[in-house]
Amino acid sequence: MRRRSPGGQPAGRPAFPGRPLVGAIAACLAATLAAAAGFPRPGSVQQGPGPIGGPQLASTSVIVNYPAGGAKPLPDVDASAFVLADAGTGQVLAAKDPHGWFLPASTLKVLTAITLMPVLNPNATVVTTPRAAYAEPSKVGLIAGRRYTVSDLFKAMLMISANDAAMSVAQATGSLSRGVAMMNAEAHHLQADDTVAKRPSGLNGPGQHVSAYDEALFARQALTIPQFMRDEQLRTMRFPLKPHHKPVTLYTQNTMLGTYRGDLGGKIGWTTASKTTYIGWARRSGHTLVVTILHCKPLTELTYAAQLLNWGFAMDGKVRPVGILVGPLPAHTASGPASGRAARAMPPPAELALPRVPLLAGLGTLALAALTVLAVVLVTRRGRRAGSPPGR
Repeated sequence: MRRRSPGGQPAGRPAFPGRPLVGAIAACLAATLAAAAGFPRPGSVQQGPGPIGGPQLASTSVIVNYPAGGAKPLPDVDASAFVLADAGTGQVLAAKDPHGWFLPASTLKVLTAITLMPVLNPNATVVTTPRAAYAEPSKVGLIAGRRYTVSDLFKAMLMISANDAAMSVAQATGSLSRGVAMMNAEAHHLQADDTVAKRPSGLNGPGQHVSAYDEALFARQALTIPQFMRDEQLRTMRFPLKPHHKPVTLYTQNTMLGTYRGDLGGKIGWTTASKTTYIGWARRSGHTLVVTILHCKPLTELTYAAQLLNWGFAMDGKVRPVGILVGPLPAHTASGPASGRAARAMPPPAELALPRVPLLAGLGTLALAALTVLAVVLVTRRGRRAGSPPGR
C-alpha cells in the first residue's frame, strides 16, 4: 500500500480540482471489477462454501457419525486416506482425509478407462508405438508396430495393470497428450477437483495427484459403463500378444473376486512413493458400495477394503452420512476421436491462469477504463489552463 499524506493526497504532489471526479470514476471501476470477478460464468455450477461433498469432508482425520444408540465400530484402517460410500444414494458413510492429495499409482487407470471407453471403438485396432512398448512394468508385453484391439488393451490395463496398454489406449485418441487432456477434462466433468492426471498408467508424474473422494467419484461413474464392469469381473482372459502364436493367459490381480461375497471388481496400485492404493466395488442385497484407499502398507489393501465394506453393508442406513458424492457437471459438446460416439468436452487449459471474467463484464470494464483515461486527460488539461504546471 502506498503511504499517503494526512490530507489524503500522495505526499509531495499538489491537489487539483479534478481529483474528485477521477476518484469517483476509479471507485466505480473498482466496484465493476469486483462484481465481474464474482459474476458466474455461463453454464457454470456455483459451489457453496467448504469442500465438495459437504463441510465434514474438510477433516483430515477419521470421519463417521455413529447413531445415538450405539453402533458397530468402524474398522481401524492404517491408511492415509479412504472413502466408503453408497453408490446408489451417493452418501459417504465414513472417510479419512477424503480431500487430501496423494499419489494414485495404478488406480488412476480407472479414470483412464472411464474417460476413454465411451469414446473409443472397442473393435478398432491400435498400432503399438515404441514409447508404449518400452513402458515401465508392469505390462503385458506389447510389441512395437503390432496392432491390438482397443477392447483387449482395456482388459490388459484393468486386469494386470498393464502400463503399455494404458499408454496405447491414450495414444489411440490421436496422441498421448490428448488422451491425458481428456482424462483431466473428465475429472473436471465429475467435479473431481483434487485430481491432476499426468500419465494414463498412473505412474508417478510431476504434479500428479488424486484424493480418496475423487477416486470414489471415478468408481461411481464406472458403474454406469457396462464395458468397464464386465472387464472388472473377468478372472482370466487370453491375450493375443503375437500373430500366429498361442494367446497368453492373463489373471486378474483382484483376488477379492473369488473370496469376497458380492465383489464386483477392484483396481490395485503401487509405487514406492505412493505405497498401495485401491478402488473397489461390491453389491449385497441391492446395495452397491464403493471403497477407495490411498497410501497404505502393501498387501493390506484388500484386507482393509473387505473390513470397510463389511462395516458399510452392516451400517448403511443406520449411520448419518458424513457427506455426499456429487454428480457430474452438465455435459457440453466438443470434438473428439472419430469413433461414431459422443465425445466429451474439455475445459479451458489449466495452465492459463487468467481471471475468469465473463465477456460482457470484461467489455464493460474496458469501457470504464477508457472513460477513466479520458477523464484524467480532461482534468489535466483543465488544471494546466488554471496555471498548474504538469508534473515531472
